[in-house]
Amino acid sequence: MAAETAVRGSGADQLAGLDALELAGTGGPGLLSRVWGRVWPMLTAVGLVLVAWQLVVLSGRWPEYVLAGPITTFQELWARLGTAEFYQALATTMRRAVTGFALAVLIGLIVGAAVSRVRILRAAFGSLITGLQTMPSIAWFPFAILLFGLTESAIQFVVILGAAPSVANGLIAGVDYTPPLLLRAGKVLGLGRLQMYRHVILPASLPSFLAGLKQGWAFAWRSLMAGELMVIIAYQASLGEQLHIARELSDSPGLIGTMIVILVIGVVIDLLFESADTALRRRWGLRQPQ
Repeated sequence: MAAETAVRGSGADQLAGLDALELAGTGGPGLLSRVWGRVWPMLTAVGLVLVAWQLVVLSGRWPEYVLAGPITTFQELWARLGTAEFYQALATTMRRAVTGFALAVLIGLIVGAAVSRVRILRAAFGSLITGLQTMPSIAWFPFAILLFGLTESAIQFVVILGAAPSVANGLIAGVDYTPPLLLRAGKVLGLGRLQMYRHVILPASLPSFLAGLKQGWAFAWRSLMAGELMVIIAYQASLGEQLHIARELSDSPGLIGTMIVILVIGVVIDLLFESADTALRRRWGLRQPQ
């Protein structure tokens, strides 16, 4: 009896030691260290791009009205940041992006939920959704303009078609990879179909669904930029319209400056999705990538 107690005690001590080791390993660096660890690689990359950009300009391969240098471009961008037209264009573009993406998420959720749970719909529309996802968004614009003319509806039509298939496929993949153990546990608890979907399947599919949302946003943003270049609506300034005007006027600083704004918006949105993914990993107790 004493020997058994000693064995149990030693086992408990070992487990306690392992728990302590694991808890000690989870203590990460401080906030400033984490922020600096994220910022310095980005700053280094930006610096390298600026140096390469300036070297290409100095080579004289293209005249400055075709390829302006970093200093001229950022001076022009700073001047535009002080105008009301820039913020009007930014507001129009972001309104279109948020509206189109929200509608795409709603449609993708409905289609993904239906296709993932109904075998006949999976057989009928599964490959079609993937085909729509791989189809270039620019190919939809002639059809959209034919249907809706040069209107907001034409732009939103293509934005939704560009993003919804990715959202639907993300949800379908998440449902497909739901652990069978969770499904059996839900059945043991007596959950119905809707309760099973709400409390078991949807939470389990969150990682894949979040990846689908991120990819869907990328397709929506690309589709929107293409749409604003092709569908110019009178008296509605947008970032795409500013690209078009700068190209027509051979305004290289304005053109590159607007492209930088579009790139920065994309990076910021990507950081938001990455933060959501980090929060999800932390909630699930998953190890963060180093």
